[in-house]
Amino acid sequence: MKLSAVLCSYILMFGLCTPKILSDSPLQDVCPMAPQSERKLFMNGFLCKNPSTIMASDFKTLLLNHAGDLDNMVRSSVNIVTATEFPGLNTLGLSMARTDIAPSGAVLPHSHPRASEMMFVYSGSVVVGFFDSKGKLFQKTLAEGDVFIFPRGLVHFIMNYGFNLATTFSVLNSQNPGVVGITHAMFAPDSEVAEGLMARMLSFRDMGMDDNSTVASSWS
Repeated sequence: MKLSAVLCSYILMFGLCTPKILSDSPLQDVCPMAPQSERKLFMNGFLCKNPSTIMASDFKTLLLNHAGDLDNMVRSSVNIVTATEFPGLNTLGLSMARTDIAPSGAVLPHSHPRASEMMFVYSGSVVVGFFDSKGKLFQKTLAEGDVFIFPRGLVHFIMNYGFNLATTFSVLNSQNPGVVGITHAMFAPDSEVAEGLMARMLSFRDMGMDDNSTVASSWS
């Protein structure tokens, strides 16, 4: 009886784990996204192009070449490029982003529910931080060439710490990481609440905290 139960458990686990359609790993070398006209099914991702039509240009993008529009309240621009915009990313579990922040600008607190983010500072200096599930802040001042990690699903932010434009590039480990903007999800982008949060972030940046800070309940 016990042996039968064990065998049934193994069979159940094998059945749940083996279907290739549920695999997180690519099943072939590459799978650039098929053009809209060739898509006949709805699925978690995009259908592949016909292998005979794949070209080197499928794996190149110019979408991160230029700074975004900084003429807004937070004086920043974030451009996330996913498999939707860059066909060569399909099935590779990756997306990319460029962030430009003017002096005294910031990227308001947000999270990516489906990805961790590795950020490289291309130019300028920034203050970055994220909050863990207990509300503890991990903050760091970064200079050109530095790299910082934002763990998956955790709320994080970026602020320009210098007097010049700051630019960062990021890689996220999902072809569709998603963005949950804490402020914009609840209030209009030009609301007094958003303006107050922006002012709070800038004052927090200038508090002269230690460069390797971890602080509990810092936003209360």
